[in-house]
This record gives sequence, structure tokens and C-alpha cells, in this order.
Amino acid sequence: MAQRDAGTARFLALVKPQRKARVTAAVLDLDGTDRKPTVYGDDTPYDTASIVKVNILAAALLQAQDAGRGLTKQERSHAEAMIERSDNAAANALWRRIGLASGLDAANRRLGLTSTKGGPGAKWGLTRTTASDQIRLLRTVFPTDPASPAGSTALNETSRTCIRTLMTRIVGEQAWGVSAASGSGWALKNGWLQRSSTGLWDINSVGQVTVSGHHYLVAVLSDGNTSMKDGVSLVERAARAAVSMATAH
Repeated sequence: MAQRDAGTARFLALVKPQRKARVTAAVLDLDGTDRKPTVYGDDTPYDTASIVKVNILAAALLQAQDAGRGLTKQERSHAEAMIERSDNAAANALWRRIGLASGLDAANRRLGLTSTKGGPGAKWGLTRTTASDQIRLLRTVFPTDPASPAGSTALNETSRTCIRTLMTRIVGEQAWGVSAASGSGWALKNGWLQRSSTGLWDINSVGQVTVSGHHYLVAVLSDGNTSMKDGVSLVERAARAAVSMATAH
């Protein structure tokens, strides 16, 4: 559900985005009763940058399931490099393997995403998505209960375990983002992209964090950041604020 204006105003007051930066955060307590995330900020599309790599892997796993097999040795190697180290060459290979944007979009219809559109040609990083759609994707990886939406069952348990495991093995220098809101555990994927037209940065982070025994799905999307450092700081402030507000909700 879109958070009322007062909630967004409080969120933005806590986060204090600077200059041209904009930010949106969505959070869902997997141990709570709400089935839809609370969204702070405008739930409008942003460039994904490398957070789309989770989506690419989900699409590859769905295609493998359809073929009645697991990932091949090469696909598994690409998946590990793409998620754990955010390797772009590995992402290029799997992007081609799934059939570029059309393959991603087809998978997303099955996964229950409604506002994500694959990037043009080879430019997977220019896929567009919303914070609430990223929560929909995360729910297919971190399912809640048997009453979850039908899309949550599209990935089988082996596929979900594959994605969850890789998201806990992010290399140390990339372990920023939504992990800033975590108390005792996290799984994540981050994205960062400097736009050539403006010099400004897209900085995003999605994943699951554990706070006081509760498991939260968190998606923070931002753009218009003057530097990667500023964007990372903004995303981490946003993650902490969104989870803090959710725990008090």
C-alpha cells in the first residue's frame, strides 16, 4: 500500500535527499499480517542498474525449470559471478541466454511483476522498475506462507534457495545498502550506474534483513546522486528509516 503523505514526509525528513536526488523505499514485514509493502516516496520507475541481476537469474532459473533441469555448470558459474561479485560479463551471458528483455518480461509476468520493463538491446542495466515491484520479486525468493500470491510459487524451492544463498555471499566491498538496516542477518543485491548524459548516479539496493527476530524485505531505489558515495549514504539512510518506521508501524 502507498504510504500516506505524512509517512512519506516523515521518511524524507529523516533521509534528507540532497540536490537533485530522489529516493523511494518499500518495506514488507514477512512476519507481520500485511501482504503488501509500505512504500515511502513516489512509487515510480527507476533504472535498475545491477539489481536487475536477481531478476535475470530468476528468469534463467524459470527457463531451466521449464526444461526440466537445473542450471548447467556454465550457467551456475555465471550466476555466482553475477550475484556475488556483480560481474557484468556474466550478466551479459545470462541476459542473452534468457532472450534479452523479451525473456525477462515473459518471466516477470509469471513472477507477478507489473511495473518492470527490460532494458533495450544489451542494456540490461537500463531495465526500469519500481520499489513495489522489487518487493514482488523478493517475495518469490523469500516466500512467506501458503497464502502468498500465485506468482510466489513460480520458482521452485531449489531455485529460490539458489538465489537466496548467492545473495548472502556478496563480496565485502559490495555489502552496503539495505544491510545497514539489519540487526542480525541479510541477503542483498546492489546496483550502481553513472548516467553518461548527466554524470549523476543511480544507486539501488534490494534484499532481506533481520531485525529483532523479524524478517523484512526492503527495496530502496534512488537516482540523481552527485556521486556513488552520496548515493550509497542516501540508500543506507533510506533503508534504516524505512525499516525503523515499519517496526514502529
